[in-house]
Amino acid sequence: MEFTEVIKNRYSCRSFDTRKIDRTDLDAILEAGRLAPTAKNLQEQKIYVAESEEALAKIDKSTPCRYGAPAVIVVAFDSKNVFVYPGGKRDSGVEDATIVATHMILAAKNAGVETCWVNFFDPAELAKDLGLPENEEILMVMPIGYAGEKAKPSVNHTTRKALSETVAFI
Repeated sequence: MEFTEVIKNRYSCRSFDTRKIDRTDLDAILEAGRLAPTAKNLQEQKIYVAESEEALAKIDKSTPCRYGAPAVIVVAFDSKNVFVYPGGKRDSGVEDATIVATHMILAAKNAGVETCWVNFFDPAELAKDLGLPENEEILMVMPIGYAGEKAKPSVNHTTRKALSETVAFI
């Protein structure tokens, strides 16, 4: 698919088919995340693919926003392996994990697989439930799969402000 079509047609899917994701597609999606740039190439992302009934039950306990997806990608980062920016108030963990997640979201759409960015959960509680190391922070969870029959973009999906309202040349 043409890249501009991928970004135009991608939406947050909230209704999934129960079919498992084709492993070739899933591998391509995960590879897109692996190739994402990170500050100083630290590659501090940690990606977990929840497919087992046990793991999905833990996700369901944490959030009502799995939407029936057959898998959930948990995007985390190693908080002990981040680049601290000048001034010492920010580091690369959240932004690098966000870039990784975005690469996977767009690769999924390109492969005909739908996703939804979910932050409606307690990250520390979910990390504990999943048994993640203490140094790993969860950025988001991403239900992933093929769109269900009732899947459609939200009503305001195509509503966008004009560039003049969001961009300034200085």
